[in-house]
Amino acid sequence: MQDNLGRIINLPKMVDPRGNLTVAEQLKDVPFSMSRAYWVYDVPSGECRGGHAHKHCREFIVAVSGSFTVTLTNGQAQRTFMLNHPYQGLLVNTDVWRTLDDFSSGAVCLVLAEDPFDEDDYIRDYQDYLKYIACSK
Repeated sequence: MQDNLGRIINLPKMVDPRGNLTVAEQLKDVPFSMSRAYWVYDVPSGECRGGHAHKHCREFIVAVSGSFTVTLTNGQAQRTFMLNHPYQGLLVNTDVWRTLDDFSSGAVCLVLAEDPFDEDDYIRDYQDYLKYIACSK
């Protein structure tokens, strides 16, 4: 069951003495077509981001700078991932609650999303999420 929460995907890393380069191509490195990209930065110490689930939209989360942790749960199983390599991303499946915390100073979180923004796709209350998951089984 935990495998359905999310998984780390290593992205191609081209090492060069002038600076490394990593690329993420849709339907190749990222297993979906990307419709939206956004990034979170300047997160104050001790603050938490996320705190929601998506009914349809999968996301691919990358720490392009610094580090942070992502905790995923499906209401039963829980996994925590430390993201701190810009050549790795975390694939987050649908119907998975996520929280992002422990942001280092200067951390930048890039999210590649499968769908355009749609407020109706979000579940923002954890108790509502647990009811939604219970009804979908």
